[in-house]
Amino acid sequence: MGTLIAVSDEALADLIADLTQRGLTIATAESLTGGGLVARLVDVPGASHVVRGGACTYAVDTKASVLGVSESQLAATGPVNEQVARQMARGARELFRADIGVSTTGVAGPGPADGFPAGTVHVACAHPAGEEHRLLHLDGERAAVRAGAIDAAIALVRDVLDFAGAQVGD
Repeated sequence: MGTLIAVSDEALADLIADLTQRGLTIATAESLTGGGLVARLVDVPGASHVVRGGACTYAVDTKASVLGVSESQLAATGPVNEQVARQMARGARELFRADIGVSTTGVAGPGPADGFPAGTVHVACAHPAGEEHRLLHLDGERAAVRAGAIDAAIALVRDVLDFAGAQVGD
């Protein structure tokens, strides 16, 4: 289990500025974070230049109907899964015609769900150069897990811009 270092408001503003400078747009696909990720992004003045939108697909069936996640994948694995997270991120890119799609899915708690303990979180990012995914095992109560998932998704986008920069808008 683990905890993440919270993404500061300054780091978030720097991310929005970097996306703006590179001419890149972003969209979110969220489950356990319930819209908190897109809300965090739009807290930054100027976010309207880069944030295309967000889809809160809290119910399993909406992951398929809104984001195009494979119904057979959802039936086989449930929503707490790497491939589901990747498909959600791809779906956000397509739905909102964004350069970058970022997704969150997992178990916020307080107890286990879909056979996974609370704190099991998948974040994924789909971008012009490919896709990235992280599996997290976060400690804490429901609010802490959700906040950690949001920070992990933002950190993943930051890392994509830093490490895949030459292929993602540079």
